[in-house]
Amino acid sequence: MKTKITNVQLFDGTGSDLTKTTILFDEKTIIGIGDKVKEEEADLVIDGDGLTCVPGLMDCHVHLTMNGSADPFGESLGKTEADDAYKAYRNAQNQIESGVVTVRNVGSKANVDIALRKAIESGVVKGPRILASGEPIVMTGGHGHTMAIEADGVDEVRKAARTQLKKGADLLKLMATGGVMTPGVDPNSPQLGEDELSCACTEASNAGKTTAAHAQGVEGIKNAIRAGITTVEHGIYLDEEAIDMMLERGTYLVPTLAAPFNIVERGLDEGIPEHAVQKAERVMGDHVKSFYKAYERGVKIAAGTDAGTPFNRHGDFVTELELMVKNGMKHEDVLQSATKVAAEAMKIDSKTGTVEEGKLADLLLVEGNPLEDISALRKVVKVFKEGECYVSKDVKEQSVVSK
Repeated sequence: MKTKITNVQLFDGTGSDLTKTTILFDEKTIIGIGDKVKEEEADLVIDGDGLTCVPGLMDCHVHLTMNGSADPFGESLGKTEADDAYKAYRNAQNQIESGVVTVRNVGSKANVDIALRKAIESGVVKGPRILASGEPIVMTGGHGHTMAIEADGVDEVRKAARTQLKKGADLLKLMATGGVMTPGVDPNSPQLGEDELSCACTEASNAGKTTAAHAQGVEGIKNAIRAGITTVEHGIYLDEEAIDMMLERGTYLVPTLAAPFNIVERGLDEGIPEHAVQKAERVMGDHVKSFYKAYERGVKIAAGTDAGTPFNRHGDFVTELELMVKNGMKHEDVLQSATKVAAEAMKIDSKTGTVEEGKLADLLLVEGNPLEDISALRKVVKVFKEGECYVSKDVKEQSVVSK
C-alpha cells in the first residue's frame, strides 16, 4: 500500500528550511519527496494543507514500568513482573499515541522493557520502537538499586554488563552518581567509579552497543565522560571542564528538565516523598543553568523526559521540549534534538530520525507550525511508524481519499 501526503509543510530534520511538499511512502519506507512524486499514484491520499510533518519524535530517557505516580519507586515494591509488564504496555501506547515513535528505556526491573521490545518486534503487540537497557547497573545501595543489578568493582561490573548484553540489552545503563528519587543518596555524590564505568563501556562497545550514565554531580559526570559513556543523563552540575570534555569526546547530553520541574511544581501536597521534593528544589536552578551552558557551547543535546518519575507522564514529551525552548534553545534545535540528534545518540540515524528518501516512514503530522510554537506538537493528527498509521484524527481542512 502506498500513501501520499500532499500540500504539507515539511520539517525534515536535516536543517533544511520548512517547505511545502509531497511525501510518498509504502508500508515501510519513504519512496520519495517533492515534485517527482506529485503525479505518482497512491492507495491513500492525505491533504496536508494546514499541517506540518516532522520526523517521528524520539524520547531518549523513559521508564516504561513507572507511570508518573507521586512515589514510583515506592509503588514498585512488591509488584510482580506481570504487573510491570501491563503497565509498560499501556505506557508505551501513550507514547506512540502522542507522536513519540521511538523510546529509549533506561531502566526496568526484571528486564521487562527488553521483553516488551521483543513482543513489539515480533508482532505480538503493537507499540513504539523501543531501545531497552533492562536493569541498570549500580553500586551496592546506589541510586535506583531497587530495580537494578548491584555490582562493586571492575569484575562484578563486567559480569553485570555481559549479563545484560546476553539478555538482549540495546544499551547499558550505569549509575555514575546519586539521584533525586532514591532516599539517602546525594545527587552530587560519585557512585560507580571511572574504572567500573570504563569496563562496562568497553563491553558495550565490543558488542556494538551504546551506554547511558545517570550522572548529576560534576565529579561523577567527568568519571562517565572519561570512561567513554555515550550519553550523560541529566547533567545537573556541569562545569566548563566537563563541557570541554564532552565537546572533545562527542558525548551527548540528555537533560530531562521535566523531571525536577514536575516534582517542584507538584510538591509535598501531591504525595511526592519529602526527600525527592527537597532535592529537586535544590538542583533545579543549577540544572537549567547547566543545560543552557552546554547548549551555548555546542554540546550535542538529545531530548529525553525521564517519563515515569513523579507526574512526568508517558505521552507528555512536549513539556520537555517546551522547557528546552523556555530555557534558551531555538525551536529548530529543539526539534532536531527530538529527532535527528536523538537518532544519532541511539545509533539508529541510518534508518530514521529525518524525513528522507529510503529511510523508515516514521512521520508525525500536527496542526500548526512547531518551528514557531513548539506546543503545536500537542496537536497530533496522524502518527506513522514504518508506514503504519497508529493515530488518525480528522481535521477540518483535511480530506482523505481512498483509491
